[in-house]
Amino acid sequence: MKEPTPLVAALKGLCPRCGQGRLFAGWVRFAPRCNACGLDFDSFNVGDGPAAFLILIVGAVLTVLAVVVDQVASPPWWVHLVWLPVGLALTIGGLRSGKAWLIAQEYRHRAAEGRIAS
Repeated sequence: MKEPTPLVAALKGLCPRCGQGRLFAGWVRFAPRCNACGLDFDSFNVGDGPAAFLILIVGAVLTVLAVVVDQVASPPWWVHLVWLPVGLALTIGGLRSGKAWLIAQEYRHRAAEGRIAS
């Protein structure tokens, strides 16, 4: 059992420990555990981090593209409606790999709740 890199595990949706089992039970819903090695995915907490980063990154990219298109071509206002489905597709499409990458990073670095030393 060779541990995959976080990027490979994220792009293929594989277990970060064994690289064999499936990480997801749905499009963006994690499986409760790996079907090959039994790693408990419920013990990881990716939260809303991937969604927040994606929205900020996709929003910045789309804003720049919209301004450039507007300055270069000066299209009618309704042409800019194309940015809505493009933004939605990029955000939802990137959410799966973003969540997978974050859980792979948590596994690799053995991330856990912060503790204050007394």
